Amino acid sequence: MNSEKPLFGVFTGTFIRPPWTLLLMLFGLLAILTLQIFSTDAVFSVRWITGLPGADDGSSGPRDVLGDERSCVGFFGAVPRRKVVMSIADFGGVGDGRTSNTESFRRAVRCMQGFGDKGGSQLNVPKGRWLTGSFNLTSNFTLFLEEGAVILGSQDPKEWPIIAPLPSYGRGRERLGGRHISLVHGDGLTNVVITGANGTIDGQGKMWWDLWWNKTLEHTRGHLIELLNSNNVLISNLTLLNSPFWTIHPVYCSNVVIKGMTILAPLNAPNTDGIDPDSSNNVCIEDCYIESGDDLVAVKSGWDQYGIAIARPSANIIVRRVSGTTPTCSGVGIGSEMSGGISNVTVEDLHVWDSAAGVRIKSDKGRGGYIVNVSFSNIILERVKIPIRFSRGSNDHPDEGWDPKAVPKVKGIFISNMVSLNSTKAPVLEGIEDASFEDICLTNVTLLGISQSTAWKCEFVSGFASEVFPVPCAQLQHKGSSS
Repeated sequence: MNSEKPLFGVFTGTFIRPPWTLLLMLFGLLAILTLQIFSTDAVFSVRWITGLPGADDGSSGPRDVLGDERSCVGFFGAVPRRKVVMSIADFGGVGDGRTSNTESFRRAVRCMQGFGDKGGSQLNVPKGRWLTGSFNLTSNFTLFLEEGAVILGSQDPKEWPIIAPLPSYGRGRERLGGRHISLVHGDGLTNVVITGANGTIDGQGKMWWDLWWNKTLEHTRGHLIELLNSNNVLISNLTLLNSPFWTIHPVYCSNVVIKGMTILAPLNAPNTDGIDPDSSNNVCIEDCYIESGDDLVAVKSGWDQYGIAIARPSANIIVRRVSGTTPTCSGVGIGSEMSGGISNVTVEDLHVWDSAAGVRIKSDKGRGGYIVNVSFSNIILERVKIPIRFSRGSNDHPDEGWDPKAVPKVKGIFISNMVSLNSTKAPVLEGIEDASFEDICLTNVTLLGISQSTAWKCEFVSGFASEVFPVPCAQLQHKGSSS
């Protein structure tokens, strides 16, 4: 972890969580001093108020909470309180950090599956260190980690079985063929909660990173948490550490809330994305702190010809009040796997420091698909190399079957109310030849640290800019833009 704390952060022991009121006051002051303040409408705004499931018998569990105008907990529909509450210790679990609890977790979930239509069930993980291999969840179920509880990922690769590749990827993301299952997994579920009193799930990923670094990885690494084909999902109030690969991966899901999470991995840990909603809709990510070796949040929807064929878009995504650092990637990235299409993404109140990029659109020839109606607003960046970046040309394809004529459509990228401090490079907006990158609209954007004479790098893009410093490229000065 970088020992230099962010300029406006508050040190809280193990990580830095920015005080949002101070950040917003700072932003307001800078905006008043330097620019005319513009107000922008969100892509969509909704007010949700709902309760969360808990246990009837007074045992540990999430309690009723209320949303407000800037919370989207209502993406997760209310469900009855769980009728059956048991502990992993009831199934022979031992929390000594050495004894394998793989069969205990699997046996517990099999047992609790029988209560899905009888009011649901909750499995409590008490204080202790609970070593386990991968296990599946069930519907109408809560996994609750009590204070001091730590789930540890097994160091035996055989306890992370191989499963089929995702249809929208056609193969494992890193290696041909299948892929390792995630540590906490579920497929075809409904009404699932993974939460706790800030308990911890530690993937102990160094074993997997070493395989990647040594080029001895036989199958694609597993995620820490992956849910497929599921709806009504809540993941909240936990610390996630050292994922082998992407940390939280909802794919082909709907109505997902990921809230109040702390996600940490060494800054050189490969591909340890924080949260990657993939071919999913109605997803809310808010109030999360992330340090990783890749994007803090990345929205995806499939890879080249496989993603085009499956055509499962990601839509209606909210990312709000997320902060963190990643030295090689971006705060929020759209893509690069976006072949099923991505639309209606709102990112607001983002704070990123000591990172390669702030906000990023990633695509390439062969991707096809579209990225439409994406809004970034109220962004504070500190010591971020490239504040705004559209990138292309990674030549990253699943196999030889990709179509070079399949180019993406990008339209309606709105960036407003951004302040970048100590930037080192001007924005890079590289579209793709013969593709449509239009209505790229920037308002009230101040990038400090870049010389006013430093030229933006723009190619194959068009749009509009107002109250932007330093002056952007000519491609963003079309007054007739529909934006």
